[in-house]
Amino acid sequence: MISEIEQKVYDTMDTLEIKYKRYEHPPVYTVEEASKYWQDIEGVHSKNLFLRNNKGNRHYLVVLEQSKSVDLKDLSGKLAAGKLSFASERRLNEHLGLETGAVSPFGLINDQNKAVTLVIDKDLQKKGSVNFHPNVNTATVNLSYQDFEKFIKHCGNEVIRI
Repeated sequence: MISEIEQKVYDTMDTLEIKYKRYEHPPVYTVEEASKYWQDIEGVHSKNLFLRNNKGNRHYLVVLEQSKSVDLKDLSGKLAAGKLSFASERRLNEHLGLETGAVSPFGLINDQNKAVTLVIDKDLQKKGSVNFHPNVNTATVNLSYQDFEKFIKHCGNEVIRI
């Protein structure tokens, strides 16, 4: 059964005329756990990190290819954000309406105040399609990178490509 939070993602994509494929799987909380279910899913899989600056007044959703790692010190320098750290589950829920394990750029549809800056790895642009959780960790959604950009534009958050 599809939850209300997940249905909101599909309704938004349907409104934007975005084509997608949904793949159901058991709950996963890490990229390692999720990778067991990716063999039949085309496209690049992502790692999504919800971060905050040391003052707690700036929040970032970092989206990159799942095989890459992030040096938070280097990233904070590129963003001129001060020291970065992982944001709490309370902040994740407050800003994106998500729970740990379901971090996804689709959560931007819940960010009414546009308080979260989306940071996208430029290498994702080179991929034909991308995969994200539909705001729950029991499914993966595949869509074209071009349609992902359409979704981002619709959300209206600041976007930084690095």
